[in-house]
Amino acid sequence: MQYFCESCQYRSGRWMGFCPQCQIDQPLTEETKSSVTVRKRKTTKPAVVSLKTGGDPPARLSTNIGELDRVLGGGLVPGAVILLGGEPGVGKSSLLLQVAGQLAGKGREVLLATAEESAEQVSLRARRLGVDSDHVRLVADDDVDGILAVAADMKPSLMIIDSIQTVRVADSGGATGAVSQVRESSGRIIRFAKDHNIPTVLVGHVTKDGGIAGPRMLEHMVDVVAYLEGDTDRGLRVLHSLKNRFGATNISGLFEMTPEGLLEVPDPSAAFVGGWDGAAAGSVVFPTVQGRRTFLVEVQALVVPSQAQSPRRSIRGIESARVHQLLAVLQRSAGINYSAFEVYVSVVGGFSVREPAADAAVAIALVSAFKGQPVGRIAAWGEVGLTGEVRAVPAGDRRAAEASRLGLTSIGPSDHAVLPEMLAAAKLL
Repeated sequence: MQYFCESCQYRSGRWMGFCPQCQIDQPLTEETKSSVTVRKRKTTKPAVVSLKTGGDPPARLSTNIGELDRVLGGGLVPGAVILLGGEPGVGKSSLLLQVAGQLAGKGREVLLATAEESAEQVSLRARRLGVDSDHVRLVADDDVDGILAVAADMKPSLMIIDSIQTVRVADSGGATGAVSQVRESSGRIIRFAKDHNIPTVLVGHVTKDGGIAGPRMLEHMVDVVAYLEGDTDRGLRVLHSLKNRFGATNISGLFEMTPEGLLEVPDPSAAFVGGWDGAAAGSVVFPTVQGRRTFLVEVQALVVPSQAQSPRRSIRGIESARVHQLLAVLQRSAGINYSAFEVYVSVVGGFSVREPAADAAVAIALVSAFKGQPVGRIAAWGEVGLTGEVRAVPAGDRRAAEASRLGLTSIGPSDHAVLPEMLAAAKLL
């Protein structure tokens, strides 16, 4: 009897509650006839084409939602498979239903397959969002082969699977949502989408760590990986592109969640810092660059005394390792010791900053919070090294221009080469 890991295919003669090869926290699965896929050897050679004459890129299909088209690189590509992830209730299904309504308004057929909700539930949401068209067809089933059979007859302009973790293939082993089922289901859907040139969106659940559930291979198989996140208290939603074979990555689109659905936010800077006056200690604006787009976000820090042996560090929207690094650099370069203080750092609005250019803004916010001294209406950026130098980052002119548009004073690495100089420019040293 053989047991195998559904993630990396490691095999063992005995059962184990984890995989010793990839360290995944899932037990090995007993190998049965249904879990072994036998592929017939091809007797014909594959077609070979010249890279020069491989064909022109296909025309994109606009979703009529500007922020979404921006993230996708201009619209939907025929045959492209998009994986959309996000926390429960963030608005994934609502956004895709709005996309279906926009395409249906242009006379395009859309197939929506849901295995999580009944047809009645989806219809109720559609009416709330104002989506009412016979061009949107709904299939409430979890059988992948049945869904693809309907798509083959219908030939839709867009197919939506909600979600990939809740559909299954009848002749594959494992329960619904298991690694083997997700891998086999996504493989068949992707091959169908490529063969029939149908753009397809797969909705993905997320784990408690924030990653998309299922095998890591799923993100490699699809063409686009997008992630919808946001602060439920403010109603803002940010759509990130983490991978895009047809366009740039790290592009963001901003939406506002309303009872009528997700509405585009054309001016993110005004949405994030429109009412910001810089009068509070620990608050600094950072101009972030997302592809060809630059907008402002507010970085906040809170520093309070603590009696604990290991004071708390709570970080949201910034890579935690960089914040810990900045605390050490500030102790060495500015003589500020945070070892007896709790430190909280957050990016307002639920936005996540993934570029090291935010180091300078975080450092200024930390010192401002530590001293209880506001810095006023300034915008700061620059990468802080371990020795305290502040290095230049791309698109400095664009960051300064966006800060100037909203009447903010810029503090960048071009004029302040080391961190103490930047802190002095903010009147903190």
